[in-house]
Amino acid sequence: MSESKPGQGLAEFFEQITKANQQFVEQFAKAVPPQSPESATNPYASLFSGFWQNASQLSQLQNQLYQQQMQAWQGVMGQPADMPVKDKRFAAPEWEQFPFFNYVRQSYLSTSKWLMDMVDKTQAEDEQKERMRFFTKQFLDAMSPSNFALTNPEVLKLAADTKGESLVEGMKNMLEDMQKGYITMTDESKFEVGKNMAITPGQVIFENELFQLIQYTPSTDEVFERPLLIVPPCINKYYLMDMQPENSLIRYIVSQGYTTFLMSWRSATEDMKHYTWEDYLTKGVFKAMEVVKSVTGKDDMNAMGFCIGGTILTTALAVLRAKGDKSINSATYLTSMIDHSEPGPIKVYLDENLVRLKEIKLSEGGLVKGKELAATFSSLRANDLIWNYVVNNYLKGKTPPPFDLLYWNSDGTNLPLPMHTYYLRNMYIENNLTKPGKMELCGVKIDVRKIDIPVYLFAAQEDHIVPWKTAYLSTQYLTGPQRFVLGASGHIAGTINPVTTNKRNYWVNDQLPTSSDLWLQGAQSNPGSWWPDYSNWLGKLSGEKTKAPKSAGNRTYKAIEAAPGRYVKTRAE
Repeated sequence: MSESKPGQGLAEFFEQITKANQQFVEQFAKAVPPQSPESATNPYASLFSGFWQNASQLSQLQNQLYQQQMQAWQGVMGQPADMPVKDKRFAAPEWEQFPFFNYVRQSYLSTSKWLMDMVDKTQAEDEQKERMRFFTKQFLDAMSPSNFALTNPEVLKLAADTKGESLVEGMKNMLEDMQKGYITMTDESKFEVGKNMAITPGQVIFENELFQLIQYTPSTDEVFERPLLIVPPCINKYYLMDMQPENSLIRYIVSQGYTTFLMSWRSATEDMKHYTWEDYLTKGVFKAMEVVKSVTGKDDMNAMGFCIGGTILTTALAVLRAKGDKSINSATYLTSMIDHSEPGPIKVYLDENLVRLKEIKLSEGGLVKGKELAATFSSLRANDLIWNYVVNNYLKGKTPPPFDLLYWNSDGTNLPLPMHTYYLRNMYIENNLTKPGKMELCGVKIDVRKIDIPVYLFAAQEDHIVPWKTAYLSTQYLTGPQRFVLGASGHIAGTINPVTTNKRNYWVNDQLPTSSDLWLQGAQSNPGSWWPDYSNWLGKLSGEKTKAPKSAGNRTYKAIEAAPGRYVKTRAE
């Protein structure tokens, strides 16, 4: 038997690890399904076929992995390993205190980096590479050792300290979530819509199968004569805008003297499975406008749209302009897009074949479940919105703390398949809203460039749902006076930035250059909430003040029930 040189056995061990990793990656590539049955090739095929043919590049990457694995092993053996970790999944001291878990962590991170480097170095189109990068990261995030009890020292220590009670509680939490069909992100027992959420006083004065219209009770002696109609998202419940009293945008708007109406969309039910985008205009926005005119006696109003509510409002405005109707005096867009050419991370899920498959089913109708939509958006930030709660709730057996935004986030709505498919096709896949005459709704071809009314556009700097630079592109299509305001933080926290806390900041710039970067370079930062800036803008477009009405509705549209109404309280199944 020949003698092994010092370190030779260790080197062979890591060579085996490297080969095993290569085989693992090959199997991963073969296992990833195409985007749809009609896809010609697996999107990962070019990545792996190219690498297996390019031996020198693959060898270089494998050598890097080998060196990183050696460093991790040196750390286990008590030798210094220069591999600093800045990852909150592994922030607990237990990951460093125990050599085995330290090695598991370092090995996972180095292997993850190696695989992501492979994706970055592949010869592929940018869009395909971005999709590969996203789904590879999804896979790696799911396989993190922090997500499994036996490879998470925090979980094992807690189980020992509680004599296994944490694991028992975690199993209970998991079974409850399986029955609900979603991961619990907050202590839901602390919230109830109509009790401590969505409690701004008002009355439902109209309802049909699609929405309820709420007229809010004035909180001032006088109100502006021109009313405000709010079109919230239909993908989520409207009460994002009316959380609790201290962070309610609706309550703030009412307190500033605006006669406020809001559409509370119904979560689509089986009898709505054939509803189209046009139905959301004719039976939705246009019907709401008719009621507002009747109740206030005014011929026009201001309008606000939030997220997809802004897209619905844009198409409504374009139809009105094509018909010569000037019922909308001004428009407000909150984190909304007209140009969908750069929609952010969500585009990894948007595929021509996917939409085509949905279109095949249009004659049958159907529902897009709110839970599916919520899962899609959560996956864009999987570590924060999925795996964080898997570890906390199921492995550690803890109940997440109460947080109103996360309660709302779990309270999604269903959408009719025809409406949703139209949205994907015309906005995301073909970007038709930017093309004059390309879209026809309500018997007219629309052109957003004919929307020449005053517009207030708000975007959030860290928004991953509606990237602010994409939201800024709207300024290049609308032709009336515009004010673009950029808030700090993300899609929700940036928009719901109440004056009661006056956190963060916002940027303003009266100039609207073609480039969003140039706009930001010339923008002025202001501390606190953007809400007062908006109220100052809207007040100038709301006419004179008059005595506040004593009751909601009129003889034609009488109060049906108190706000927030039945529709928003109904949980989507």
